[in-house]
Amino acid sequence: MSNDACGGQREEPTVKKKYTAIIQQRDGWWFGWIKEVPGVNSQGETREEMLENLRSALSEALEMNRSDPSAAG
Repeated sequence: MSNDACGGQREEPTVKKKYTAIIQQRDGWWFGWIKEVPGVNSQGETREEMLENLRSALSEALEMNRSDPSAAG
């Protein structure tokens, strides 16, 4: 939320962005990373587990970048 011109609070619009997940399977494991966000990667024994872990890693990275913009650097 931020303040509007009258001093009241207004909600910021939510922006949904699509990200590119690069996915590979090797030696019985699934690996993935987000092309647009360096350092966001994960693995899992199944594709579904890896995707769940990858979504969680992306969510945490985006939240950290929102709370500390210098962390995106």
